[in-house]
Order: sequence, then C-alpha cells, then structure tokens
Amino acid sequence: MIPYLNRELSWVEFNQRVLNEALRDDLPLLERLKFLAITASNLDEFFQVRIGSLMLMRRSGRKTPDLSGLTPVKNLALLRTRILRMCADQYSLLNNVLLPALEKHQIRLLSVRDLNLTQAAQASVIFEDGVFPLLTPLAIDPDGPALQVPGLQIVVACRLLDPETQAVRHAVIPIPESVGRRVPISTDGEGASFLFIEDLVAAHADQLFPGENVTATTVFRVTRNGDMAVQEEDATDLAGEMEDVLTARRFADTVRLELREDAPRDLARIIQKVTGASPQEVYQMDGPPGLSSFMDVAFLSGFDHLRDADWPGQLSPAITPGSTMFETIASGDLLLFHPYESFEPVLRLIEEAAEDPDVIAIKQVLYRTARQSRIIDALIKAAENGKHVTALVELKARFDEARNLDRADELRRAGAQIVYGVKGLKTHAKICLVVRRESGRLRRYVHLGTGNYNESTSRLYTDLSYLTCKPDYGNDASLFFNAVTGRSKLLRFQRLVPAPTAMKPKLLDLIASEADRAGQGLPAKITAKVNSLQDPDIIAALYKASQAGVEVKLNIRGICCLKPGDAKHSKNIEVISVIDRFLEHARLFHFHQGGDSQVYIASADWMTRNLEKRVELMIPIDAPPLKRRLIRILDAYFQDNTQASRILPDGTSQRIVRAKGKKAFRVQEQFYQQARQAAKAREHERAMTFEPHVPVE
Repeated sequence: MIPYLNRELSWVEFNQRVLNEALRDDLPLLERLKFLAITASNLDEFFQVRIGSLMLMRRSGRKTPDLSGLTPVKNLALLRTRILRMCADQYSLLNNVLLPALEKHQIRLLSVRDLNLTQAAQASVIFEDGVFPLLTPLAIDPDGPALQVPGLQIVVACRLLDPETQAVRHAVIPIPESVGRRVPISTDGEGASFLFIEDLVAAHADQLFPGENVTATTVFRVTRNGDMAVQEEDATDLAGEMEDVLTARRFADTVRLELREDAPRDLARIIQKVTGASPQEVYQMDGPPGLSSFMDVAFLSGFDHLRDADWPGQLSPAITPGSTMFETIASGDLLLFHPYESFEPVLRLIEEAAEDPDVIAIKQVLYRTARQSRIIDALIKAAENGKHVTALVELKARFDEARNLDRADELRRAGAQIVYGVKGLKTHAKICLVVRRESGRLRRYVHLGTGNYNESTSRLYTDLSYLTCKPDYGNDASLFFNAVTGRSKLLRFQRLVPAPTAMKPKLLDLIASEADRAGQGLPAKITAKVNSLQDPDIIAALYKASQAGVEVKLNIRGICCLKPGDAKHSKNIEVISVIDRFLEHARLFHFHQGGDSQVYIASADWMTRNLEKRVELMIPIDAPPLKRRLIRILDAYFQDNTQASRILPDGTSQRIVRAKGKKAFRVQEQFYQQARQAAKAREHERAMTFEPHVPVE
C-alpha cells in the first residue's frame, strides 16, 4: 500500500496552523483574537460534517479501515484526544493571554458581579426590553425524550427550587440567534465593556420562573450532525426537500456537547442526558462555549490600532478608467489576482451587462453569494430589463442552502430562469457568460474563476479571475450551460476541462507526462496550489512522478493525505502551507512539459469529491504574459519564510524558519505591494499622458 495520511487528522493539523497565528505574540491583539475565533468556527463545521459522518459510520457498524488504516471507532478516538488538546490550548490562550491583554486596552468582558449599581440597572433594562420577550424556557423531564435544542445556540440551564414544597426541577433557556452574543455595557471611562448574553439571562432567569428560586445555572452548546443531504433519487421538489433537510439538521443527533468545567454536577449530568450526548461527545470548556462569537469583538469599531493595517484591493493596471468592461476585455484577456486586485471589475461586468441594451443573455453559476449581493441585484435588474437570465443556483452548498433558496426565489420572481444544480452532483464551477450583440453578430464574454461570486469573501480570500471573449472559450461556456441546464453530457469542449468527465483523466495524463520526461532524463517539474489533496489516484500518480525524478512542489492550505518525506515514495515532493491574513483559496497548476509550460486555474481541489462528484472547471491559460505571471505567483509562495509551514511526514507541520542573514519574505505582503505599485505606476502613466480634446461635429 502507498502511504496515506488520515484526512480528518490532517484537517485538525491545518486548524492548528490557524491557531498558531493566534498564539503569536508579534501579531496585533485583535488579529490574534480573530484567528482564535476562526479556529472555533472551523471546528464547528468540522464536527457537523466530518465527525457527524464518522459517527454515522460507527453506528452502522462499519469496521472497514480507511486508506490510512483507521476504522471509524479508532479515528473518532484519535480525533477526540487531539481536539481536546487543541481546545485546552484555545482556552489557555483566551484566559491567560488575550482577555488580560484586551482589558489593558479597555476592552472588557464583564461578569454580572463586576457591574456597579448603575450598570446593573442598565443591564436589567436591556434584559426586560430587548431579551425577555424573545425567550422560551423549556422544562426538563428527566424521564422524557431528548431536548429539541437547536444546534450551535447558546443555552442556559437552570436548577429551580419551589420554596413552598422544596421540590427541585430543571429547565433550559435557549437563546435565539437573533439576540446578539455581546451585550454592550456603558462605563464612565473609555473603551468597550460588554457582557455575554448568557450571563445576562442567567442573572435574570428568575423572571422566567415566577414563584420559584433559581439556585444554580450553567451554559452549554450542542453541535448536531450536519452531514444530511437530500435523497435526490426520491426528490420531486428539490427546494421543498432542502427545506426539510434544513429543519431536520437543526435537531439532528448530538455530535458534541460543549459544557463549562464549572457546571454543577447535577446540571451537567442532566444536560448530558437530555441532549443525548455520550461521554465521548462531551467537551468540557474552561470558559464560555462557542469561541467563534469573539469574531464580533475582533471587529469592534474604534480599535484599529489593535489590528493590521488595511490592504485595500487595487485597481488592476489592465482596467482603463472610463472604458466599459466589454471594451476592456475586447482589447485583451484579463487576469485578476484577488484580493490584491479588486473584485470590482467582475461586479462591473455583470452590472454593465444588466443595463447594456446590446446584451441579450446572462448565464451564471451561483454557489455561495454575499448576504447583500450586488451580483444577485444585477441579475434581477437584467431580468427586469428583459434580458434572458439563467442562474444555476446550487442548493447543496452546505450551510448556505437557506440563503440560496431565498435568493433563487427573488430571481425567479424577477423573471430569471432558475436551475437547481445537477442531479447527483454539486455544481461548484465558477463561470459567468454574457452574450452581447455587436455589429450584427453575437459575441460572448466569459468570466472564469477559482472563487465564488461573493463580494464579501472576495476581500478576504485569495482567488484568480480570468476574463476573455475568445470564441473558443465562449463556445465552451455555451456548451457548459447547455449541458448543466439540459442534463446532457459535458463533452466536446475545445479549451475548458470539466469535472467529473475530463478533469481527473487530464490531470493524471499531465502528471504521467512529467514522469515520462523525467524517466528520459529530461527536466520535469510540477508545481500546484490547492486547498486540499486527498484523491488516492492523484496521490499515487504524484508518488510515481517523484520516484521517476519529477520535482514536485505543492502548496496545500488544508488537508494533505500525501505523506511527504517518504524515502521511497515522495523524496522529490515538497509540501508547504501558507496561513496569513487572507485565506488561501486559489487553485493553480503548472506542468513544465519540456519547457512548453501548461498552466491552469481551477475551481476544484484535488479531492475525490471535486474530481468525481462535482461539476467543476479547469481553465487553461495560454496568453504568454498571463502564463508567466501565474508561474511567478506559484513560485513566490515557496519563497515565504515568515508565514509558510512545511508539512512533515506524520502530518503535523513546522513553521519555516528564516535562515540567518536572509531577508524576511512574506508572500501575501509581496503580492499586495506589487499590486499597489502597479496601480500607482499606471495612474502616474495616465497622468503624464496628454489627451487632446476632439471637437464634436
């Protein structure tokens, strides 16, 4: 068997790399808090999806080991041990470092006992006017069924005493998500002070139980299995079935119970029982559960001095002010590197298309969109303007299903044609096609990318956009939409390489081709950037290429099931991971091909789910200047000696240490400075160009 690292444990090591950023004392305070909140949010999703899936396997009695040799039972045991260690590190950092440091900077997390009389009165008013009417206490029946407490909500548990009968009972108070976690409290001095909502509710819980005394409280949080999907073979109404799944997910089986370490024993025991959590699902926390809520604190206004300086997206030098996006693209292909270069040109293309009288049709895949999406607004406007708008809305985009349902309904009401993905597959491709009438002929403008059509995440994720009006790309874009809306096969493409039909075979051919060249003593090299590497066939091909002498350099943000440093299989493979202020999200591949480099960007990671179970696109970039730029981008990551870590043979990672005397190189900062300098140079060039006024005839 070839060496294969466990997928889930590899993901936990990725989250450790994120936590390592929070542990750095050389980062601004609120940046550290942000990274801590990210690790908690990551764990929330990991428990819902991966732990939930493993628990289903365990319950079904599955004992077959995975490719790393672990059965579901063994995998869950190892994951619990590793995650408990990570949680201990999270709370140690919070309690011993971050909260004291925040207080020094006048950001205070208060307890009820910290409040003076004026503040206590203020808190009472907040509770009575803004919180009390929204609460619905639930009585606990120790002999009854498990409580229907929604997942990921903060819940206050209470022990109640009837003073007349001395009877003791228990109840819980779920706190709706619409009630913010942070409750601001006014102080005489500067800064920001706040309570957590659960402390406010616990302090006033007696108002919910008149005639009884609240003798003890604690707080807990349940994570439920989110690994639930529509059974598409039986679904006649996909949107309706998805709504049922969303409801079921809120009350699915418990996969984690976060419980405070200081919870009274009787409350802890009864909470565990009524939530249906076994001892293996209980995670005791040395502080408030749900650390992802600290993201709100990390973005408090008025504390910019505790954050990194802003790196605003720059206007690409290829964008000519005053020209339409159609004129710009017609003058030459565009490559944009977000967020260093602004996502605005992509938004402009769709917004201009919505208003342009010569535009006939817009077709677009929507996987994850912003809450207030300019793209959705533009598509609605286009439909209202009589253009033929087709939106492929992926309802199976996990945890974004509800938003996608709502926005699809808006588009439909405006007159757009809505397609809910492809049966049996997720549609993850990033593609937009605009058809425009020019000089009596139709011209197709295409946007192809590695990231979602989401202007919010476009400022936080590194992604690539390619915009072209070349006929072969436009023809392929039409074939793509015809296939996914008409349920025909993804065949006969000239340039684009789609999954699940062609991408994996193409990648395997490209890897094998490099191996063949190395076997002939020719230079051979593969450089790739992906978020995750898990597919066994791709890993086996890379091992074979390494054994043949191919130099393989991989930049993998998250999961890496390939084992680097193996003398037999991967001696020529280097794997790094870059964690920095922007989330690395672009997929970019370079195959040396005997000096005739082939370069691709893609929507897909090198995972079986992407290559075999999703509709994806890999896009060849042929224009020499764009190809050279992409190769430089790829190579630059391997020069990073401040934010890069090397993946080790056991799946853990080690930060790359700068050699003595060597200059610090931070790749994301380098990309930002390059974008900034290019924008300034282009602006200076335009300022020095004299444009004569032409008289109007």
